[in-house]
Order: sequence, then structure tokens, then C-alpha cells
Amino acid sequence: MIVNTKGKVLIVGSDSHTFELKSGRQAPTGYYLNELAVPARAIVDSGYQAVLATPKGTPPVVDQFSVNADYFDRSQAALQSALEFVATTPSLQAPRSIRSAIEDGLDGYAGVFVPGGHPPMIDLMQDPDLGEVLRHFHAESKPTALLCHGPVALTSAMSQSKEFRQALVRGDRGAAETAAEGWQYNGYRMTVFSNEEEQWAEQNILDGERVLFYPADALTAAGGAVQGQGVFECNVVQDRELITGQNPFSDRPFADLFVAALDQLSYRGRASADAPTLGSARVSSMP
Repeated sequence: MIVNTKGKVLIVGSDSHTFELKSGRQAPTGYYLNELAVPARAIVDSGYQAVLATPKGTPPVVDQFSVNADYFDRSQAALQSALEFVATTPSLQAPRSIRSAIEDGLDGYAGVFVPGGHPPMIDLMQDPDLGEVLRHFHAESKPTALLCHGPVALTSAMSQSKEFRQALVRGDRGAAETAAEGWQYNGYRMTVFSNEEEQWAEQNILDGERVLFYPADALTAAGGAVQGQGVFECNVVQDRELITGQNPFSDRPFADLFVAALDQLSYRGRASADAPTLGSARVSSMP
């Protein structure tokens, strides 16, 4: 493993362990193992320090449905390696609160990453602290990466994120659009777990019950230019600082693109720091 020298990356997880369905039933939920482990390992192996934070600072739980070799190219060895990586990486076992990360200063973070599973649809998409984090990274144009259901957490950057989610639950598209006015990511190209994929999950994971709303519909109502591919096809979209992946099978290309964006930012920072000052001459940044 490479020694961490390049800076910190904030990984944001959820405190939610259950997920309310339209029927009112609470279903167990959690992050998807490969959606956390694959990007987190790429971050660490590339020389960055991973810092996990959740709204309350409590450890996120894994969705047991994701503890499956199918999400690791059907390799049991890769599955076990991912489980061991999460269990033995100290920062992933001792999360801090998002608020504490903010108070310590966000300038020290090179990027932010949100994995998927259904939990981002519960607390993260309306969490004011995550909203503050995202607004900071947006303003600084720092890599902001969200995978599968994770991109729905972008709505936390809205000033009326709670009202936005409430409108989605009611099925009031107009009220949702009103609550989303001024959203920082309006017009950004992005992807997220598609309606067709969510319908598959309803039938095959949630015993035929329906979720409260679809994340693709939510981001479209917010003003995002959602770009989906086929059902469970790899799809990663980058627009400016924002990197999004559609589903669990987008994990490796998503991680590669995120690390490349982190490295590009790191290189620009080093080039700027090393550049000589020549009177009032302006040294242009690297492309």
C-alpha cells in the first residue's frame, strides 16, 4: 500500500440502517460494499488519506444484498478482499461527524466521495452539513464524486433540501422544482441509478414494494441533465468538478476517473506552488 502523502479525501456515509417504502414498511438498508470498497481502495492506493464521515458520526452499515461476488466479477477472492479492506482500514471503522470535519476545515480535503445504496435517499439528500460540504467543494471546483444512489445526495446543497424531499415523497413535482430553485448543480450533466434499475430492485430486493420516489426523477426535477445507459451497464459522467456513476457495475471506471481528477488537482497545486514569481507576471495554471 502506498504511503498517504497527497492529502485527504472526505468519504461521506449515511447513518440510516432502514428504508421506508411506500407501504410504510421499514426495510433494512446500507451502503453497497463494492461502491465503498472499490473507490476507497483506489483513493488509498493512489496516495490519499481516506476520512469517513456520517451525519452523526456513527458507523454506516453494509447492505447484506451487496455482500455478493456478483459485484466483484463473480470472484469470491475479490469479495473477501473488499470485506477485509473495509474491516482493517482504521478510518473506515472510526467515522467522524460531518460537522466536525467542517469545523476542522474543508480546505485540507482534495475531494469528496459519496457511495451508494439506498441510504443517500434518506438522510444525506437533506442533511444541512453535507449541503455545506458540497457547496464548498462546488465553489472551489474540487472533485466531487457520487456513485449509484449517491448522486441524489447532491440535493442537500439546496437551501430548501428538506422541502424538496418532502415534495418528492408527496409526488408534487411542481413543489419540488420550486424548492430546487438556485441549485448549484442545475444544468450539470450527471447520472444516477435509473428508474428501470430501481424497478428491478423493487421486484428483486424489496419484495415487489415501491420506493418513495426514484432518484433519477428527483435529480431531473432538481434541474440535473440526467444521462442514463442501459440497465446495469457501466456509465460514468463527468461535468466540470462533478463525477457520477450510474450503478454498482460502474465502480472501477468511476474510481479511476475520480483519482485522475484528484491527481490533476494535486499536480496543479504543486505546479502553482513551485512556479517562480516574476515581478507582476502571471503564471498560467497547467491544463
